[in-house]
Amino acid sequence: MRIVAWNCNMALHRKFDALLSLRPDLAIVSECAEPDRLRQRLDLAGLSGEPVWVGRSPHKGLAVFGFNGHRVTLAPGHRRSLKHIAPVRVDGAARFNLLAVWAQNFSDGIRRKRQPGPLRLALSHYRDFLAEGPTVVAGDFNNSVYWDRPGWLINQAWAVGALAELGLTSAYHAFHGEAQGEESAPTLYWRDRKKDGPTYHIDYIFLPQAWIARMTTVSVGSFEQWCQSGFSDHVPLVADVAL
Repeated sequence: MRIVAWNCNMALHRKFDALLSLRPDLAIVSECAEPDRLRQRLDLAGLSGEPVWVGRSPHKGLAVFGFNGHRVTLAPGHRRSLKHIAPVRVDGAARFNLLAVWAQNFSDGIRRKRQPGPLRLALSHYRDFLAEGPTVVAGDFNNSVYWDRPGWLINQAWAVGALAELGLTSAYHAFHGEAQGEESAPTLYWRDRKKDGPTYHIDYIFLPQAWIARMTTVSVGSFEQWCQSGFSDHVPLVADVAL
């Protein structure tokens, strides 16, 4: 099972071949146009059924694509107010739940000091869904312990701890033996998209603890292929698990 999390920075129709080059079984894509708009410019015949998409702007939402026989459906109980977080059922050679995330932590009037942010709200609202069975939480969390401050409700350390209580572990950090906030490979080349500019690791794939020993590869895309080429300010995070 290959899981890909990538913020495509819109215009996925121009970048879909690059996504396909990663050979995903499951792709969580942030800042993605709704499927009907994609089909106007893109052939989606290679998907395993209809993608899941949530959002309010048809040009910019959160999508989950299934490939290689893995079908995705939006689970009952989706809370529309958490507009860029989606509970998804994955069915195929592997069957599990997915909480797909694009956490807009700097929009909708969220104040980092006082408000919990969309991911914290989602982990509370979807707690039963997360506990049903094997569950993956993945996408653009838009957060890092680098920005954490004492008492802030939006702290990434809280999310990592809450996910650990649910039996979930960050694939990247477990595979590479790196601590949160001390990542050697960034996923975001912020502001000016320069290799030596501000960089952060803010995209994550959290896996069930039982899957961690089955990971075969966890990789982060290169700046040259994904940012310097003009695709996005984010590079993809890829996790391979032998299920």
